[in-house]
Amino acid sequence: MWKKGWRSEAFSRLSDPWDLIIIGGGITGAGILLEAARLGLKAVLFEARDFSAGTSSRSTKLVHGGLRYLRQGQIGVTRESVVERERLMKEAKGLVVPLGFCLTSFPNDKMPGWMFGAGLAIYDLIAMKWQHTKLSRKQLIEKVPALEKTPVKTAYHYFDAQTDDSRLVLRVLSEASQHGGVSINYAPVKSLLKDGNGKVVGVAVEDHAGEGKSYEVRAKAVVNATGAWADVLRKQVGGQQRLRQIRGSHLLFSSSRVPLGEAISLMHPRDGRAVFAVPWEGTTILGTTDIDHKHALDDEPWISQSEAEYLMESAHALFPSLALTEKDVVSTWSGVRPVINTGAKDPSKESREHALWNEDGLFTVTGGKLTTFRIMARDVLRALEGTLGVDADKKRETILDDPTEATLEALKTANFDEELSTRMLGRHGDETAQIVAFGDESRERIGGSVATWGELRWAAQSEAVAHLDDLLLRRVRVGMFLADGAEREMERVRAVVQKELGWDNVRWEREHRAYRATWERSYGTTFAKE
Repeated sequence: MWKKGWRSEAFSRLSDPWDLIIIGGGITGAGILLEAARLGLKAVLFEARDFSAGTSSRSTKLVHGGLRYLRQGQIGVTRESVVERERLMKEAKGLVVPLGFCLTSFPNDKMPGWMFGAGLAIYDLIAMKWQHTKLSRKQLIEKVPALEKTPVKTAYHYFDAQTDDSRLVLRVLSEASQHGGVSINYAPVKSLLKDGNGKVVGVAVEDHAGEGKSYEVRAKAVVNATGAWADVLRKQVGGQQRLRQIRGSHLLFSSSRVPLGEAISLMHPRDGRAVFAVPWEGTTILGTTDIDHKHALDDEPWISQSEAEYLMESAHALFPSLALTEKDVVSTWSGVRPVINTGAKDPSKESREHALWNEDGLFTVTGGKLTTFRIMARDVLRALEGTLGVDADKKRETILDDPTEATLEALKTANFDEELSTRMLGRHGDETAQIVAFGDESRERIGGSVATWGELRWAAQSEAVAHLDDLLLRRVRVGMFLADGAEREMERVRAVVQKELGWDNVRWEREHRAYRATWERSYGTTFAKE
């Protein structure tokens, strides 16, 4: 997709007239690019940092209807999310996968257990699948032995789904590229271009990972899909602040320390918020928090000591027999959600619905959630039908294209087992055949994680890696999976990236220092005060 020399080639095309400019390389922008490209539009996407580097790589990794939104009366959000969850599980197999949940009921919960059952009945009716069941304490303990020493009374079992959020963004961008879409990372939009009437007609963009040049790019329409950063760009058209930045933080444990076959939810004993323990890629995630983010958006967010204590409190309530301490935490991360500010006192009560505004030709889409990215993309294109001359409701293909017979044959010839084949196809689509060609590397796990050395080599070769953190935190994610940011594997990582990216020793040392600083500040296990 992003082969050697792609960056120069992409920038050389920017003087051409475009139909659509998309600003923001998270899941929302990626979804818009894919939908636009499939409609035959000439579309380009600019991302200021790395693809998915903002909120779209820092979620709880859930593709879900948002059961808690039912409690808040956000039925529309839940309905859309459940429908999209079902479609993603079917059309992004191996990347969006079903996940069982146990919704626990403890003696001091603020909400009675029967309300869980009522909410799940609505949940299942929307999906047209009756999947939830009530579990006795005995049945629950058999399913999750770590709960044995808790006073848990009962639970409801149901299904949602999960994904690798960053890989989902990359896969959507890859699909968009196959349909003619162009996406460029480390290309910040510095200003909006306007005509004599003050209408937005393009952008001024800089190349921060290449030659450092500036470019002016014009299009029929410009979409602001920058998520939590949307208000920053809107200021250039006189837009008033409309977003509330809410931070959600997570702790990650090894699966050997916190073994789970399915996700567990708990109403936090302090405030009654839902907290989840989620098995993910051979690890266990504990999250999330919901607090107002008061730091500069351009600074990578990090978990605070108070958030870590809040999450550890829930861990002790769920798993007292495990005697977990902060020393057991492998990594952390925090994401800033773009939420429409309604003035709710409690950040958790804010609506997760998305919004679309047209301000002097700048179309902003923000809010929403990962699960509904396709709906957000279609709403944007529907609003732009007259400008772009397209039918936004034209029948679509599947969200992600099915692999070709040649790719399936390559996996069969290499004797890949079904589990690994499904995982690789979900994350890489037809590019899986290129990874299989690396031989033993395509199977060999990195430091016992689920990621393989073949995936790492492919990412370095062909996935627009500009910095070491792109590779280790978003492409193969071993910086999150493995202790100390995968430092034990760094010499072999160095050998791969120096060969594939052509970094000399000076460049490697600079990248390694920068990666360590980023990891220790925003993904590490030393918690700072707010």
